[in-house]
Amino acid sequence: MFRRVAFLLLVGLLAWAYESTQPPPPKICGFLGGPPITAPRIKLRDGRYLAYKEHGVSKQVARYKIIFVHGFGSSRHDAVIATKTSPEVIEGLGVHIVSFDRPGYGESDPDPKRTVKSLALDIEELADQLGFGSKFYVVGYSMGGQVIWSCLQYIPHRLAGATLYAPVVNYWWPGFPANLSTDAYYKQPLGDQWALRVAHHIPWLTYWWNTQKLFPSSSVIVGKPEIFSSQDLEIIRKMQASGIQTNRPHGKQQGVYESNHRDLMIGFGSWEFDPIEIKNPFPNNEGSVHLWQGDEDRLVPVELQRFIVGKLPWIEYHELPGAGHLFAYNDGINEAMLKSMLTGEK
Repeated sequence: MFRRVAFLLLVGLLAWAYESTQPPPPKICGFLGGPPITAPRIKLRDGRYLAYKEHGVSKQVARYKIIFVHGFGSSRHDAVIATKTSPEVIEGLGVHIVSFDRPGYGESDPDPKRTVKSLALDIEELADQLGFGSKFYVVGYSMGGQVIWSCLQYIPHRLAGATLYAPVVNYWWPGFPANLSTDAYYKQPLGDQWALRVAHHIPWLTYWWNTQKLFPSSSVIVGKPEIFSSQDLEIIRKMQASGIQTNRPHGKQQGVYESNHRDLMIGFGSWEFDPIEIKNPFPNNEGSVHLWQGDEDRLVPVELQRFIVGKLPWIEYHELPGAGHLFAYNDGINEAMLKSMLTGEK
């Protein structure tokens, strides 16, 4: 009798443990129980829908067409290169910008089969369906900046130019010297070390790890202030004083698993290529690639970015003294970036 009870308790405990690791199904936009559809969307090759937002001059008169890739936990509304650039500069340059909700964010359908490659193909298809022509520019910020590596690897023939803003690095990219990536990894808060370790080695546990309360989880997800530099905190203070709100709740409205957690599993998983081995997409200087990085960024180690650009000398590197991860919200940065990428202005 005792053995039977113990066995049933063990089975029940295992069932509970398994259930706690399983994320709830996403609340898909336009379906029962899901958020409403308010944005224009395109239908992709596999039947998924991708929501987007247009900024700047109309594409009919634009001289430059840019696709912007948002960062972790945000959405198409957080297109900093459009919202923090003066209208006069946008109009003067003749820039048309499209931001979009990455899969699982905002009003774009989740992609449970998402890979490092698939998002680059989504971007290519977005450009084609919106009539961007044979060549276009891509700009990505933070986790969205990491996506630009995929564009450079998989669709270089479609690019007129590219910019990576503080692109998140994967500590397991094989091109990093072990001592360099290890030292940078252990400078992170303990919760981030564990969150990334889980995402890389046991991704099926990512949902549980970042929703449980027993152990430290991702500082970014929790929103701990120590992940921000002094300049970042000042930027946040100014934004709050001005009443500026990001659209983070909107970005995660379909659920955190297919947005934030999928980002962690893809961004810090095993990649199909090493960015440090990417070939120059513009060998004849017909375009340019730029990487912008703050030297006091507490989320993305500057020493790893320096190593990457040292191995890829064709990248134009812009290191910003005293800047943290949120430097893109500083006045003048986006104007300088656009002019550098589009016209070659230093």
